[in-house]
Amino acid sequence: MKSYFIDTSALVKRYITEIGSKWIQLLTDPNANNKLILSRITWIEILSAFSRLKRERVIDESIFDVALQSFEFDWYTQYHIVEFNESLSNNAGKLVKKHPLRAYDSVQLASALRVQKIMTNSLIFVSSDIRLLKVAQNEGLQIENPLIK
Repeated sequence: MKSYFIDTSALVKRYITEIGSKWIQLLTDPNANNKLILSRITWIEILSAFSRLKRERVIDESIFDVALQSFEFDWYTQYHIVEFNESLSNNAGKLVKKHPLRAYDSVQLASALRVQKIMTNSLIFVSSDIRLLKVAQNEGLQIENPLIK
């Protein structure tokens, strides 16, 4: 079993067909028996991403509804969630001062780093954001980018 921390830029590809979707869908397939870890803020980011795609008419209402229902089901049945708390907030703040990160990206990275500290096997950080991947790698995480798979 491999363990993957998946940020929102990569996870969207599971529900909305984009470049990299096939790889993410294989990685997240329950039959792959991978441990899938998300930050609590991914809930908000996914809802935001789906809503933006609907507003911009990239997806229609029916795709939006299916994607949202699938995500909600997977959230409660398949994903392990890293909760946001004061310690995580402080660590994200340190990361954003040290690296050129957006606020939620720093929370995603701080969440992954928290998990890595307690894992007995290696954690792979998955993102489609090249800047975030570079910072994650500099912070000692193994990385994967679904856009180059």
